[in-house]
Amino acid sequence: MQEALTNALKHAGRAPTQVVVRYGDRLLEIDVVDEGAGEADRNGGGHGLIGMQERIALYSGELAVGPRPGGGYAVRARLPIGPAST
Repeated sequence: MQEALTNALKHAGRAPTQVVVRYGDRLLEIDVVDEGAGEADRNGGGHGLIGMQERIALYSGELAVGPRPGGGYAVRARLPIGPAST
């Protein structure tokens, strides 16, 4: 989720950004949510979100990204936790 923080700084500038990590016996959840307007840098062109999606999919996780209804942007990752397969 380092990429999500990098994107928040790049696109939201100095807007408040919240990182929440929750975990239980079967699920790890990481949310990176900013309050930015998304105007700081519109050049984009990177592959950060695609790369995050690919890495999370390797672990059978889910990634949800997009603008928030009240403004800002959210990146939410859900990763299953369980005993390692041998």
